[in-house]
Amino acid sequence: MSTTRESAVRVGLVYPELLGTYGDRGNAVVLVQRLRWRDHRAELVEITAGAPIPGSLDVYLFGGGEDDPQVMASAGMRSSRAAIDRARAEGAAVLAVCAGFQLIGHSYEAADGTMIDGLGLVDAVTRAGPNRLIGELVVEPDPPLPILTGFENHGGRTTLGPGEQPLGRVLARTGSGGNTEGLVGDRLIGTYMHGPVLPRNPALADHILSWVVGDLEPLDSTREEQLRAAQLHAGTARGMRKWWQERVLARG
Repeated sequence: MSTTRESAVRVGLVYPELLGTYGDRGNAVVLVQRLRWRDHRAELVEITAGAPIPGSLDVYLFGGGEDDPQVMASAGMRSSRAAIDRARAEGAAVLAVCAGFQLIGHSYEAADGTMIDGLGLVDAVTRAGPNRLIGELVVEPDPPLPILTGFENHGGRTTLGPGEQPLGRVLARTGSGGNTEGLVGDRLIGTYMHGPVLPRNPALADHILSWVVGDLEPLDSTREEQLRAAQLHAGTARGMRKWWQERVLARG
């Protein structure tokens, strides 16, 4: 059932100067545009570095960043924890990508080995891994989401607590980084997928929006799905063959 709103949906892009290294601004643009195409009022709100994060946003987007900007962003995010908690209690959604994903956990390990406190929105800890993971990433989440595509570029390894659920199972990636990826929680998604992830995966964008506005009218996403199909194919043939073989074996 769709939700009637009197006010515009406020999509918040948090600290784009610090957490905007990998083009994750595109996630905000996609959310706003897909709402407007459906005649929903939507507003992109940028929270500049150093400003308090308001508790009046409907979607909070935390993007990727390099080590020093990530440390600077963590302090501002922690100081706004109460406002973010208040917004989430009132139904706000969160998408946290790469550095943003690390920052919503309990702690992460900085480049010099120092452990930095995170927001603690989820039960997760990030430490430095033995190698950097760079390349295309293909992930199979639980229904109703389809297979997702993204590009990862990170050295951290995030360990989820026993009560947390991964976003999905890794079907293909470059390097050895584990069999699961990301996290999905109550109106919250954490992931290492850039690309940006929402332009690559329109169904994921609509999934997040549905948490805020309810059921959404279908859109013609032919171009977006063509992009998704191309990226699934590019550099992931081995992983997709493995996925298909496993499916065939499972069916007997």
